[in-house]
Amino acid sequence: MKIAIAGYGVEGQENYTYWAKDPANELTIVDERADGGASYPHGADTILGPGVFTRLDGFDLVIRTAGLAPHKIKTDGKVWSATNEFFAKCTAPIIGVTGSKGKGTTSSLITSILEAAGKRVWLVGNIGVPALSVLSQVQPDDIVVYELSSFQLWDLEKSPHTAVVLFIEQEHLDVHRSMDEYVEAKAQITRHQTEDDLLVYYANNQYTERIASTSKARKVAYPSADAAYVHMYDEMFCYGSNALCSIHELRIPGEHNQVNALAAIDAVWQYTQDAEAIKAGLNNFKGLPHRLAFVAEVNGVQYYDDSIATTPGSAIAALRAFENKPKTIILGGSYKGSDFSELAHELTQHHVRALLIGDEAQRISAACEAAGFRNYEIIEGIPAPQVAETVTRRAAELTQPGGVVLLSPAAASFGIFKNYVDRGEQFIAAVKSL
Repeated sequence: MKIAIAGYGVEGQENYTYWAKDPANELTIVDERADGGASYPHGADTILGPGVFTRLDGFDLVIRTAGLAPHKIKTDGKVWSATNEFFAKCTAPIIGVTGSKGKGTTSSLITSILEAAGKRVWLVGNIGVPALSVLSQVQPDDIVVYELSSFQLWDLEKSPHTAVVLFIEQEHLDVHRSMDEYVEAKAQITRHQTEDDLLVYYANNQYTERIASTSKARKVAYPSADAAYVHMYDEMFCYGSNALCSIHELRIPGEHNQVNALAAIDAVWQYTQDAEAIKAGLNNFKGLPHRLAFVAEVNGVQYYDDSIATTPGSAIAALRAFENKPKTIILGGSYKGSDFSELAHELTQHHVRALLIGDEAQRISAACEAAGFRNYEIIEGIPAPQVAETVTRRAAELTQPGGVVLLSPAAASFGIFKNYVDRGEQFIAAVKSL
């Protein structure tokens, strides 16, 4: 079979390794980078340069990397993906998790609870573990928890047995052509479900409600006012009239993470109703790197790395996690089509100073002005390698003992940093140098 590996980043490399295992496959790496920007396998066939994705006739299969939009590929063969391959070949039930924020945390909470219940669980996908790298090890009695971005879902042909759709807000419009396209991509997670499947979805959000309205699956909304399902009451996680455990068993801060825990419990309920396992699973999870992670306390000020917060909604959740504390928040980065108006309004509700960086600084400041929030300053004219240290030191100057400094940018990292991990690590290093 003639196969084009379209895009050769981290996922493309894993795709090449997977399909190269069959000696009958003839592989060609296709990448718009013509300068040898990737390290290609010795002797590999390549088609390189701008516009190559529109000239892929003659291949039986084109394996697109997640960030490559299907509509950008022109071929007379079949367009496929690592996600489609995994769903087609996996023999274990899959719990798929998507949304604009909270995917990694919710996926990890689901995994932690199931493991506490004695299940063998594989956590894969957008969280960083390529699904195809473990496919051969997955057994029918295992459970797969798959964190799914809109890019992975774009052309999904089979939905998971359990779909979890978290809060959705406007983002990724630097890649998706419209908000409708973004939501339609997210909707793929439930589009192929049947009445025997389960959809857990965030209530009172226009986008999640739209997705749920077209689903054939059994539906459970959260957070729910219906006491028949998972809910919080008197600082307890409850299912129906049964108290499962205290909300304080959850070790990660913020009301938004309590809501993520509700989604996780709803998702695992068909596999375990053991209150002790749920309690242990929530308690065992200490949080993911760069997700509202405590860094250090310096001169009475606490510093938190929330570099994964690439949407305004994520930054709002971070602000609310420290409702009653004075704060300095670092906002800004590269463009991804976000609307900052709600974030700007949220800033007016807090004792907070905002430091704005990157390409989005002007758009955030405009939203702040429109909302009547003027307690901000723009950090500009600083060489990229010095931005993290400069803005962190400025935050330290502004924040009094007892306060909090949040790196919760509400924007992508590119331009100044390699990615959100690099941004978070540079912030951590800057804090430790104070």
